[in-house]
Amino acid sequence: MDSEHFAVMLMSVFGALILGGLMAAGIAWQDKPTFLFALAGTVCAWSAAFPVMFDKPRIYGVLLAVCVVLIAGSVVAFIN
Repeated sequence: MDSEHFAVMLMSVFGALILGGLMAAGIAWQDKPTFLFALAGTVCAWSAAFPVMFDKPRIYGVLLAVCVVLIAGSVVAFIN
């Protein structure tokens, strides 16, 4: 699998899963912090595909770590 194919899959699948799950839950329960954390996580997951395309693994790792923290924040905001 080449890096461009992996980047497109990462951008579409991972971003869509966050968008479809956490953002929809934030909208359905009218929970603004959950929605905003999920939106930020989606943007971060979407933008993580570009370092993969340009072969920048350190930037990809940082963006992925930020995305995981934002997703965790969204889940914590949803639970509380």
